[in-house]
Amino acid sequence: MKITSFSLIISSTAAFLVSPEPRRISRINSDDRKHDALNLGTSASDVGAIAVNDSLQIPLSYNEMIQQVSSCMSDAYKMGMSRQIVRILLPRDASSGQLGEYYEADAQITDRSKAQEMKLVPTDESWQGGIMQLYRSASPSTKDILTQLSPTTATTGLPPKIIEDRSIDESGVDGVGLLYTKSRSRNDDNPTGDTGVKNGGLFGIFGESVSLPTLSENDMCVFVQPNQEVVDVIEKLSSRTEATTLIALLNPQWRNVDDALDSASKSDGVFGAVASFLGGKGSVLRRLEELNYSPTYTLEGYVCKGGNIRLIKRFDSEWIVFAENDNGDQFVRIGSMKDRPMYQDVEKMLDDKGVGYKYARDLGMAPKL
Repeated sequence: MKITSFSLIISSTAAFLVSPEPRRISRINSDDRKHDALNLGTSASDVGAIAVNDSLQIPLSYNEMIQQVSSCMSDAYKMGMSRQIVRILLPRDASSGQLGEYYEADAQITDRSKAQEMKLVPTDESWQGGIMQLYRSASPSTKDILTQLSPTTATTGLPPKIIEDRSIDESGVDGVGLLYTKSRSRNDDNPTGDTGVKNGGLFGIFGESVSLPTLSENDMCVFVQPNQEVVDVIEKLSSRTEATTLIALLNPQWRNVDDALDSASKSDGVFGAVASFLGGKGSVLRRLEELNYSPTYTLEGYVCKGGNIRLIKRFDSEWIVFAENDNGDQFVRIGSMKDRPMYQDVEKMLDDKGVGYKYARDLGMAPKL
């Protein structure tokens, strides 16, 4: 009997010594992941990507988003990426959720105190004013980004001279614009009002030339909500401007995901050409790639299982997926992927995390997020 008891004690002790500690495993932090990555032979770039992934958070205010976007664009520029594609959420008045109203007030982001109260909203069908309402929100956002990026803001504290040119929008209602900084000089006091727009560009619908700006080394340029019709203008300005000058496309009107026509337009041959002619974005993307345009910052969102989802990606990170909590004041990370997650991928991430439908959480039928 004593021998049996002693054997049981020895067995229990050995099992305790070799058993894993699940609680400690679940608490591995980012430093542990970096250490494990190095032990597994992961490259330094992958370790850096892990650090960037861990640091990415969803901005909760307009000012925070502008700072995050500007910082990312600056980091990408330092890496030699002077032709950038940027997608952001747009500020919207907090009382704008009343669908069906004829008029909706624009977001007042010039007042910093009011800017903190603005909602950051995806560019979806909930904007009652359509593409022009989106432009009225995207244009001042672009000005704030250019102000943050401008070297004069950092050195002198003065905002740069920013010129807005809507002449590239031939119809006037496509929500396309061109914003660029202009280096201040003695000519700024010229009463003729010359904006430095020289060397005419492409012919407009009535034969008038669409003028393009002449950008110096410290100038920057952003095409706001460009569509496929202005790619010729983008190509002309990008080709004649120094490669060190920053040119960005903010919230292009073609979607990040492909429909059947987009997929067909990416193929070679007559079939691809016809699909591009019918509106597929394949040829546009190829032309932009030849000009070295690449995505550097993406922040977008939609609804999945009744709750708000946000996707964020930097040029040096993976796609990080967040879900809004039930209080509506924070976003909880639910997963990440190297390729852009599809709707089904996000739904599976929510299922894996045990996140139920929003209505079920509100009724107490599922755990709160």
